[in-house]
Amino acid sequence: MTLKIFLEVVEIKTKIASVFPFLIGVLFSINFFGEFHLGLTLLFLLAMLIFDMTVTAINNYQDYQKAKLDTYKYEHNVIGREKLSPKLVRNMILCMLIVSAVLGIVLTWLTGWMLLFLGAICFFIGIFYTYGPIPLSRMPLGEIFSGFTMGLGIFAMIVYVNTASAKVFSFMLDFSGNAFALSGSITSVLAIFWASLPLVFTIANIMLANNLRDLDTDVKNHRYTLVYYIGRKRGIHLFQVMMLASYLVLILGVLFRVFDWPVLFALSTFVPIRNNLKAHRSEVPAPHSFVYSLKNMVMFNTSYALGLVLSIVWQHLF
Repeated sequence: MTLKIFLEVVEIKTKIASVFPFLIGVLFSINFFGEFHLGLTLLFLLAMLIFDMTVTAINNYQDYQKAKLDTYKYEHNVIGREKLSPKLVRNMILCMLIVSAVLGIVLTWLTGWMLLFLGAICFFIGIFYTYGPIPLSRMPLGEIFSGFTMGLGIFAMIVYVNTASAKVFSFMLDFSGNAFALSGSITSVLAIFWASLPLVFTIANIMLANNLRDLDTDVKNHRYTLVYYIGRKRGIHLFQVMMLASYLVLILGVLFRVFDWPVLFALSTFVPIRNNLKAHRSEVPAPHSFVYSLKNMVMFNTSYALGLVLSIVWQHLF
């Protein structure tokens, strides 16, 4: 397997969907909590990317194994198209899974049990998102799990990694004393949840756009996603509502002091994103319609990140 094919199996181009929760989580930690730890942040980034690549590889492997149409299995799926050995792909997945798990354990040792708890939830969802007799991605749950696992899960974990010493929220486990305790600041946890919502919405929209486009093919391959149950028309409406709700989250966040006012820089993307929503609605189910979800996510979250950078500068100047 060449490097180029490996990068296609793990769909390296899609990793930007996990980089944004990571980046914005780091910036939010600095802006809201005044905490940042470079070494732990880089270690988490490595573990996160390897696990994300593992989940994508499992998805391609499972799609290859469960494909009902030969045209999809041998022409569209990278494993069949490139005539890769399923055993080789399976072993590659196992190696990446072990490496990401080891890195996660090291991070838990350095920061605390809470990371293991949060990581285990994301680990479980990530694996069974595409694996098992009835993967989550083949049910009307894909948007929920992808949005919250990446948008909230990655965001909360990187905030925890950077604020572990400050104990913003923590989980204590004492085997010798036969005790455990969960503690933290309610307002801080609510702020973390609120700040993650634009990421949850924009990432969930990627899965939703994919399912809106591929509805007919998915049904032929026995994949009954959310769009199958609510229909394309309502699916398109949901796509628009989640994107527009991201702006509302930032506006209310400023009013309730989750953010400083410079984060409203993200509002500068409203017109082009509104135009993308109109174009998406008119093009579904054409293949190109999916691109608008990526454009919206990149455009909005880049401006969200820049707004947090401006907020950090504002704090230091004033």
